[in-house]
Amino acid sequence: MQTTHTTAPAAVVRRYRFRPNWWVTLATLLAIAGMIKLGLWQAGKAEEKLALQASYDNWHKQPPVSLSARLLAAAEAASLHYARVRVAGTYETGEQVLLDNQVDAQGRAGYHVITPLRIAGGETRVLVNRGWMPLGKDRSALPQITTPQAAVEVSGLAVVPSTKTFVLAQPESLAALQQSWRQGGLSVWQVLDMGRYAQAVPYPLQPLVIRLEADSGAGGFVRDWPRPDARVEKHLGYAYQWYGMAAALLVFYGVVNFKKTTATDPDQTEKEVA
Repeated sequence: MQTTHTTAPAAVVRRYRFRPNWWVTLATLLAIAGMIKLGLWQAGKAEEKLALQASYDNWHKQPPVSLSARLLAAAEAASLHYARVRVAGTYETGEQVLLDNQVDAQGRAGYHVITPLRIAGGETRVLVNRGWMPLGKDRSALPQITTPQAAVEVSGLAVVPSTKTFVLAQPESLAALQQSWRQGGLSVWQVLDMGRYAQAVPYPLQPLVIRLEADSGAGGFVRDWPRPDARVEKHLGYAYQWYGMAAALLVFYGVVNFKKTTATDPDQTEKEVA
């Protein structure tokens, strides 16, 4: 009987290997780093607002701080941020500012009315944010601002405006601003630049703004002031979204770069066929 030897087909072995392209890896790492940075930025804004709310709550447990005509140093003003303050004086309508692009609680566009108050007993002024007024049908027609002529007692929240201002359009020169005020006009600003205002006026200016209380009778308008921690949940939601996107991109990168390969098994078996 003759025996025939045949070689069995080589076994196919499937393996997975991680073989990423270097530039894909670099782009992925940069994208993930950017997403994490954006997430940290949103989380930081949420923490900042929570800290401001804690300061706000702490100040509101204490009696109002009386503000005098003595000019505060920048550090003193910063220490009063979100403190309840009160001050007596007289409004001056010659250097009023309308702060543009402000919305009320219903989302309607308008202005915040900023009026200087001459503090009783001196030459120092303090700016008072008297609240919100609606935008008219035409931006060229500014709203009519009524202002108490007699002395008033202002009570409200001390706010130190940010020094990091950014505007799309170049503001008018100080000379043009002063000329507008002398003619009895209102000046419309995109942001409240305290340094620019202080340069434009001839009197000492407190380095803070009083946000008039909602129940104050000192000539206010709509005053639905938001809490310092408003939109914290939104910031945290954005942060979690950026973190989630970074994690999803990392998983996608790993899945795409695990490539299937096939190879033959070197251990071949022989079949003996009689």
